[in-house]
Amino acid sequence: MLRCDTFPAVNHKKRIAVIPGDGIGKEVIPQAVKAIEAANAPVELSYFDWGADRYLADGVTVPPDGFAMLARDFDAILAGAFGDHRVPSNVHAREILLGMRFKMDLYANVRPVKLLDAALCPLKGVGPKDIDFVVIRENTEGVYGDLGGVFKQGTPDEIATQEDINTRKGVERIIRYAFDYCERHAKLDGSPRRWVLMCDKSNAMTHAGSLWQRTFKEVAREYPQINSEHMYVDALCMQMVRDPRQFEVIVTNNMFGDIITDLAAGLQGGLGVAASGNIHPGKTSMFEPVHGSAPQIAGKNLANPFGAILTAAMMLGHLGLSSEEKRIEAAVLAAVQQKKLTQDVGGSLGTKEAGEWIANRMGHDFTEI
Repeated sequence: MLRCDTFPAVNHKKRIAVIPGDGIGKEVIPQAVKAIEAANAPVELSYFDWGADRYLADGVTVPPDGFAMLARDFDAILAGAFGDHRVPSNVHAREILLGMRFKMDLYANVRPVKLLDAALCPLKGVGPKDIDFVVIRENTEGVYGDLGGVFKQGTPDEIATQEDINTRKGVERIIRYAFDYCERHAKLDGSPRRWVLMCDKSNAMTHAGSLWQRTFKEVAREYPQINSEHMYVDALCMQMVRDPRQFEVIVTNNMFGDIITDLAAGLQGGLGVAASGNIHPGKTSMFEPVHGSAPQIAGKNLANPFGAILTAAMMLGHLGLSSEEKRIEAAVLAAVQQKKLTQDVGGSLGTKEAGEWIANRMGHDFTEI
């Protein structure tokens, strides 16, 4: 599994804030915690009840000093999912999840795309060696800034606008992050990652596209050892399905990154197995599985915990705990190979049973070392 930029290993325990959130987040995050504990990771966990239940009880989404406290007192955040039909506006989800991304300036959304077993991929003749890339998504700008408005609402003349905000600072730092990521991982693990692809829609979104195009070319000149290329987002989607083996590091804006990573998750087995990190190098960062709160299956022991467990592994790797990260990844791979899976990926286990199998596997492996 690909890792984010890492912190040096140290002796003291890492402090992790755990926010299970809503829906299946409250089911899969406990399984991720079991894996962390089974890996004997030197961490201290603190739990927070931010989510729909808390909001409905007292109207609080995030305490006034919540984000400052997370940044000050913790090394990382492990979050579940946010969204609940009892809060139709989803105000709590926006204020918690987007609040962490925006107010803590977690500008790099890093989503590894790695196929663990050919049986999980809907494409014919594709195996694990063919799908192993990462999508790096700008995380604090674009249309998610919620800038715009509605005029003459409810009339035939209604006008709705949604602004796509791109700053030179935001574009340059995410592109530079992608090149640094490519360079760093080639050095760390010997991988052949020597290609950064920038995705946009500059033939239609000409103003924002011009900024991305110019910045990408300027930054690429600083990394002559890394190949750089551009692809329109619609062409990229087609190529991801036609030949995913060609990709290594993809960098793009907030909206396109959101869309193509769901497509990419489909290549590796679905949203239930996809991990992600929301990173600001050198600062407290947040890790969350890609799937949402999935209210239709919440509380039924059906959710796939692998995405949350692999997210926990990714978080540990980011914190410099690479051996613990690898142990968790190895246990997940063993579960896939031995078909110890939930129903969404062709298995028969429930959420708890799949999580317990991985934790037990790690305990068994530990006694054999």
